[in-house]
Amino acid sequence: MKPIAILYEHPDWFKPLFAMLEKRGIAYITFNPTQHQFAVDAPKPEFDLFFNRMSPSAYLRDGIQGTFYTLNYLKYLEYRGIKVINGYKAFTYEISKALQLLLLERLGIKYPKTRIANHVSQIEAAIEGLRFPIVIKANIGGSGAGIEKFNSIDEVRQAVKNNQVDFGIDHTALVQEFIPAKGGYITRVETLGGKYLYGIRVYFTGESFNLCPADICQTSTGHELVRNAYALDAPKNGLKVEAFTPSAEVIKNIETIVQQSSIDVGGIEYIIDERDNETYYYDINALSNFVADAVNVIGFNPHEKLADFIEGILEKKSTQEALLLN
Repeated sequence: MKPIAILYEHPDWFKPLFAMLEKRGIAYITFNPTQHQFAVDAPKPEFDLFFNRMSPSAYLRDGIQGTFYTLNYLKYLEYRGIKVINGYKAFTYEISKALQLLLLERLGIKYPKTRIANHVSQIEAAIEGLRFPIVIKANIGGSGAGIEKFNSIDEVRQAVKNNQVDFGIDHTALVQEFIPAKGGYITRVETLGGKYLYGIRVYFTGESFNLCPADICQTSTGHELVRNAYALDAPKNGLKVEAFTPSAEVIKNIETIVQQSSIDVGGIEYIIDERDNETYYYDINALSNFVADAVNVIGFNPHEKLADFIEGILEKKSTQEALLLN
């Protein structure tokens, strides 16, 4: 069997995946998208399957050069006929919150009221018609990076004056109504192969926007999680997590989102507004490193399911190749 190629840059997030592949005897090689090159006229690579694990937050780890480069490499692989998990289309949504919201708008799925801007001179005009508090968030973020909350126009003006507004690496930002979370939690739903895998509620305190499930410190009963995602850089942020199964309507919405965005492995986050009890979807992720200590939290190891998914693709390709040879 030709190996799987896995593109990733975070040193710890994917160790459970590698361990699972090794346990099953599935050969794989890895590439670092922040230090990579390819020839435009190169023939088809010698691997059967490519798994894109590039993170939009790579710029926080000196990996900014990998973000847009990855789009080019994914397009090359697809042109050469390589099967890609979380390919070019999925990654375009991963690195653009604006595109995520445009997809939600097209699908008729509710999201926080938002304006898109590319210069600080446009912020006040963008705020018009929005209710405070608001957040200004970088179009390309990850792990809560590049998000600031403002309670008044004066706070915004002061931040602009002090050059404290971050438009991110593509110089594009979302000016968005802040949604106060009913119950003090958000819900994250993980999907695999375009279908619901599991859901968790993430309870938070303070003003942290880093709700990365691999970084969560404890369960809702106070049990400290074993970080099976090896998130060594995770802050002791006091977040708590519990398993949760959303309604059939929510699951349908989420499956529609990931299918329409061609996300093979991903997580969707939504929040219930304590003011009107409405559900708003606000984050589409094509990078899922799964919740820490998953067996204790959700009752099973999602990396087992992910390995099953990968094996299924390889078996299908093997069968197709055998039929062609015959």
